[in-house]
Amino acid sequence: MSSGYKPDILWSPHHADRYVICDNELSLYRIGPAGSSETKAGTLPLSEETAATLLAINSDTPYMKCVAWYPKHEPECLLAVGQANGRVVLTTLGQSHNSKCKELMGKEFVPKHARQCNTLAWNPVDSNWLAAGLDKHRADFSVLIWDISSKFSPEAVPAEKVRMSGDADSGLVVTKPLYELGQNDACLSLCWLPRDHQKLLLAGMHRNLAIFDLRNTSQKTFVNTKAIQGVTVDPHFQDRVASFFEGQVAIWDLRKFEKPVFTLTEQPKPLTKVAWCPTRMGLLATLTRDSNIIRLYDMQHTPMPFGDEVEPTIIERSVQPCSESIISSFAWHPSAQNRMVVVSPNRVMNDFTVFERISLAWSSTTSLMWACGRHLYECAEDAGQGAAAAEKDIATKMRERAQSRYGHDTVQVWRNHVLAGGDDTQLRSLWYTLHYILQCSTYTENVEQKQQSNKQSLIYSGIKNIVKSSSGTTETRRCWSGSDRQTDVPRYHSEERSLALQLCGWISRGPDIDVEPFLKSLEQEGEWERAAAVALFNLDIRRAIQILHKGASSEKGDLNLNVVAMALSGYTDEKNSLWREMCSSLRLQLKKPYLCIMFAFLTSEPGAYDGVLYESRVAVRDRVAFACMFLNDAQLPRFIEKLTNEMKEAGNLEGILLTGLTKDGVDLMESYVDRTGDVQTASFCMLKVFVSCNFCGKSISYSCSAIPHQGRGFSQYGVSGSPTKSKVTSCPGCRKPLPRCALCLMNMGTPVSSCPAKADEKADLTRDKKLAQFNNWFTWCHNCRHGGHAGHMLSWFRDHSECPVSACTCKCMQLDTTGNLVPCDSV
Repeated sequence: MSSGYKPDILWSPHHADRYVICDNELSLYRIGPAGSSETKAGTLPLSEETAATLLAINSDTPYMKCVAWYPKHEPECLLAVGQANGRVVLTTLGQSHNSKCKELMGKEFVPKHARQCNTLAWNPVDSNWLAAGLDKHRADFSVLIWDISSKFSPEAVPAEKVRMSGDADSGLVVTKPLYELGQNDACLSLCWLPRDHQKLLLAGMHRNLAIFDLRNTSQKTFVNTKAIQGVTVDPHFQDRVASFFEGQVAIWDLRKFEKPVFTLTEQPKPLTKVAWCPTRMGLLATLTRDSNIIRLYDMQHTPMPFGDEVEPTIIERSVQPCSESIISSFAWHPSAQNRMVVVSPNRVMNDFTVFERISLAWSSTTSLMWACGRHLYECAEDAGQGAAAAEKDIATKMRERAQSRYGHDTVQVWRNHVLAGGDDTQLRSLWYTLHYILQCSTYTENVEQKQQSNKQSLIYSGIKNIVKSSSGTTETRRCWSGSDRQTDVPRYHSEERSLALQLCGWISRGPDIDVEPFLKSLEQEGEWERAAAVALFNLDIRRAIQILHKGASSEKGDLNLNVVAMALSGYTDEKNSLWREMCSSLRLQLKKPYLCIMFAFLTSEPGAYDGVLYESRVAVRDRVAFACMFLNDAQLPRFIEKLTNEMKEAGNLEGILLTGLTKDGVDLMESYVDRTGDVQTASFCMLKVFVSCNFCGKSISYSCSAIPHQGRGFSQYGVSGSPTKSKVTSCPGCRKPLPRCALCLMNMGTPVSSCPAKADEKADLTRDKKLAQFNNWFTWCHNCRHGGHAGHMLSWFRDHSECPVSACTCKCMQLDTTGNLVPCDSV
C-alpha cells in the first residue's frame, strides 16, 4: 500500500477497531461508539454513531513511500515501511512487551542500489517473508523478498551504507534478500496469490504482469499489458485479480491469463486505488484522483475461462461518503460488512457503510421477502385482530377465500359471502343477488317453459331494465294492517315490479306477495331494525312494533327499541299533529339508519320519499324495493337510473342488482376491480354472462340454464350428467352448433358421461360413479382458443404438454401456473 504525502489508511489485520493513517508520520487510531468516547484531544467524530481516538504516533520513519502491516497477531502493531531510498524499515506503534517485536523493531533491509521502494507485501502464510517492489536499476533486481528473521552479515555491508544507517553496532541491517526477481525492470505493485501455499507472487512490472513461482525462480508467467498498478486478488475468488492503468481497470482470470476477462468503464481521471471488499464477493471499489465519490462494481457472475466467452453481469454504482471534501484514500473494514473508512488530504475521516441493493420477492402466500447483504428479511401481514389490525391485502384475502372454496357453493349461492368471511356487505349483496336471480330463473323454467317468454332473460338483465319494460302498472290504496283506517299512501303493482321485489329478496317466487318469510329470516339473523322497517313499508305498523319489542327483549337487544316502538304506536296521519312535527325534527338524531327511514316514511308526503331513497347507509336492495312499491312509472326509472350510475362510478357490488349481468354490470365490475383488485369475485360473477356464441355473440348461459340438475349453480354453461334431460348443443340465439370438444369431438353441451372417450382415458374419467360437475364445464386456452370439456382437458394434459388439436404446438397448460397443480384424486 503506497503512501506519498497524501494520507493513506490501513486497517489492522487482527484488531477490528484499529487502523493507521500514514502520510509523513504514522498515526494509530481506535474506533468506537461516539457516546462511549470521552471528549478529549485526539478524539475525532467519524459519523453520527462512531468516533476515533488517537492512540499513538510514530515520526521516526521519514521519506515513507509505502507501508504494510504484519499479518499475524504476534507481534501486533508491527509495520514495514518502504522508503524513498529503497530501504525497508520495521517499526511499531505503541509499547510492546513481546520479545520478538523488540528484536525486530528498527531492523532495516537494504538493497544493493538505492532507488525508491514502491510497494510492500507480507506473505500471509510464511509471515517472515516480506516482498518489496523497487524502481528499475540496470544492474539490479526490482523484486526483493526479505526474510525478517535473517541475521546481519557485517562483511556484506559497504561502509557508506553503515554510515547511512547509523546502526552499525546494533546488527539490525540486512542486505542479502532471500529471493531476487525481475532483473532490469521496475515493479510498481505486488500481491501474494493464495494458490499453491502462497508460493506465487504476482507483480506489476514496467510493461507486464508477471507471476513468479518461488519453487522455481528461473521460470515466470507473464502477460504484456499496461494495467500493472494496484494488483489485488479477490479474497472470495482466488483466481480473480484486478489491476489498473490510468482510468481503466482490468479484471483477470489466472486460469486464462492471456488477456483480461473484461475491462471496466474507463474513468475520465487517473485511478489512485482499487480494492476488493473482504466481506462481500465480487464487489470492487475504485477511487480516482481529486474525487469525492467511490465507484462500486458488483460482479454478479464469476467469469468462466472455458467454452464460449460470455460478458459477465456488472452493476455499477457510486457512493459519496463525504460531500464536503475530496477523498485521498479509503480502506474496507476487514470484518464489518460493507463498511469502510475514508480520509481526505487534510486528514478528515469518515466512517461509512455501503448499503446493498435490495432485491424484493413476493412469495406465493403474499409475504414479502427481501435480501440485503447477508441478511434475508421477511415481512408478513399482521395477524392481529380488532380495529387496530391493518386490513389484509387483497391477494391474502383471495388465497384464504380459495382455501375455503369461495365461489364453489352452487346449491346455496348466497353462502359464498360466508365463505368469503361474511364481513363484506358488498359481497353479501352480490351473492344474495345471484342467489335470487337463480331462484327466479328456476321458477320461470318450470312455469313458463312452454310459453317461450323472454322473462327469463329479463331476470339476468337487472332491475334497471326490468322497470323500463314495466307495463300495466296499477295503483292501490289499502288500510294499515290490523286497522280499518284508510291510508293516503298509494302503492304501485305490476308483474315487473313483483319480479324486482323477488330479486331484492323481499318476497318469494310465485304469484303471492308475502313478506312474512323475509321478516322471519331477518329476525333469525338479529336484524331487528331492518325487519321493522320492511314491515312498516308493507303498511303493517303493528308487526313493526312487535318486532321492535322482540328485539329489545332478545339476548343482545337494545332497550331503546322499546322507546322507538312507543313512538310508532302514537302514529297519526294528521298533517299538523305534534307527533308528526316532533318525529320530523328528531328522526335525524337517530344513529341507526333503518329507524331513521321509518320515521322519514311516516312523515313524508306521498311520492316525496327522498329521506328514504337517498339514505346511503341503507342497503341498496331495500331502497330499490321501497321505490318499486311507492314510486310511480315516471319517478321509478329516474331513480333507478341515477342510483345505477352512482353504483357504477363507485364500483359498488350492490349495484349488480340494478345492472344485472349485462354490459353495465361489466362496467360496474371493472370499477370494482380497479378499486379493490378482487379479480376472484369478478371472475366468478362474470362467468355467468360472457360465455358467448362465436357467430351471433349472444350469451349461451341462458340456454344451458334451461337444463335443471341437482346442485345447479351460476356456472350454467356446464350441463347435467342426467341421461333423461335434453342436451343443448346449439346457441339459443342463432341455433348454430356450439364448438366441439377437441378430444371427444362432441358439441359442447353434451355431458361428459355420454361422450365416447378414448379407451385409455375412459377408465380415468369414469372412476367415480358420479362425475364432478366441473368435468362438464367449457374450458379453452386463451392463447390458441382450442378446448373442450374440462374433464377431458385435465385428462389429456396429465400426459401431454401440447394442445390436443392436430398441428397446434401451443403449450396450453404451461401458460399458467395452475398447469403444474396435481389433482387431489391423483395424490
